[in-house]
Amino acid sequence: MTDESTADSSQGRIQLERIYLKDVSFESPQAPTIFTDPDNWQPKMNLHLETEAKGVDDERYEVALTVTVTATDTETTVFLVELKQAGLFRISGFDDKTRNHVLGTACPNMLFPFARENLDHLVQKGGMPQLLLQPINFEALQAQQAARQANPSTGTGDGAAAETSPGNGAADDR
Repeated sequence: MTDESTADSSQGRIQLERIYLKDVSFESPQAPTIFTDPDNWQPKMNLHLETEAKGVDDERYEVALTVTVTATDTETTVFLVELKQAGLFRISGFDDKTRNHVLGTACPNMLFPFARENLDHLVQKGGMPQLLLQPINFEALQAQQAARQANPSTGTGDGAAAETSPGNGAADDR
């Protein structure tokens, strides 16, 4: 029997034991002046994602998804929000390669909806319009990261960046 927090296959098992916020920050350095002319507010959104996984014991792993959103308007930072959404996962029955793939894709996929909701809540509490982030394809991001590691001249860093358009928050996975 499978529920939303457990995935079973003939090869292995993934069980989500706990979801928690590990770190959170919201900054609005130009408040309250940014609220004086909201009709001319045309921010450019930048989204940066990073994932990390570390073993807790033989079968448990902490996976942390760090999401940073920076909104700028003509070189001025309107807001900066960063959170680290984490989860404790019990993972068993996979070989090392498959387990690493699960830690980099399936686990962040489970965490992202919680991170997206928390980011939106923080941004709105900061007096800003709703922040709608589209789903992220962690399979594609992991493939891009593997390609960068295989050929370091094509990029740097461990994270992924995407820009969002104001209003709809659509992510452009690059």
